[in-house]
Amino acid sequence: MAVWAKLGSGPREGSGGERRGRRRRWWIAALAAAVALAAGGWVLYTRARPYLHGSGCEVRTAQGKMPLDLEQAANGSTIAAVAARKALPERAMVIAYATAIQESHMRNLAGGDRDSVGMFQQRPSQGWGSPDKLRDPVQSTSKFLDALVKVKDYLDLDLHDAAQRVQRSADGNAYAQHEGDAKVLAQAFGGRSPAAVRCWYPPNKRTAPRRADAVREMRRAFGSRLQVVAPASPDYDAVKSPNDRTGWAVASWAVAHAQSYGLTEVRFAGRHWRAGEGHDGWTHDPKAPATTVIIR
Repeated sequence: MAVWAKLGSGPREGSGGERRGRRRRWWIAALAAAVALAAGGWVLYTRARPYLHGSGCEVRTAQGKMPLDLEQAANGSTIAAVAARKALPERAMVIAYATAIQESHMRNLAGGDRDSVGMFQQRPSQGWGSPDKLRDPVQSTSKFLDALVKVKDYLDLDLHDAAQRVQRSADGNAYAQHEGDAKVLAQAFGGRSPAAVRCWYPPNKRTAPRRADAVREMRRAFGSRLQVVAPASPDYDAVKSPNDRTGWAVASWAVAHAQSYGLTEVRFAGRHWRAGEGHDGWTHDPKAPATTVIIR
């Protein structure tokens, strides 16, 4: 025993245990700090996430995808709506989209070459109508499509030929280069590809709710045959869908115009779009009805 005491074995064991205890406490503290840091980082990320993507839209179909800004998406959905009102085939939409891309990048321009205005750069001096009407996407699209259907056998013509017979521009061949993008837009906004349109914008870009105005504008674009049924709650509107294609065209219009009219949710055919998570696109929602488009 004296030897052990002399060698100091007892104190060394105690010292080693104390060091192990300190290391254990250090690791526990470090782990707790890491967990707290991760939790704080996640909270910060979830709060910042709605701002990270900015504003924008995307259409995606089996034929490809195309990025758009909010104005382009709203105008794109309007072209499909007016074509639906006139009961025109998808080919008419494709020609309209290719023309609008070439003439204005699908934006509602205040001016252009000489007296050209609007999305299709139509000229009042050439009999297209007054500037204020041509700056209205619904009316300018309607005028373009009315002129298109008067072109003999327009559905059988090459796209650039059909567009040029309406527009009579300096270089009619230029329309042909946009045919691929135009087909993607027609499938997405026309409703043939379900849940193909998503839009997003940060919370500071949200606007005051104007759902009644949105429904009125929607019916002006799609036509008075579009039925808005009495909802079970005043918190939303329900637009009757005669078929899937029309339903998705209406739903896409609502998503594309959500920022302008302060819309927060769109539900249809088992899918759900929310303004707060717009970049995530359409999520599954088994309670979303197949016969009506719900708009909040």
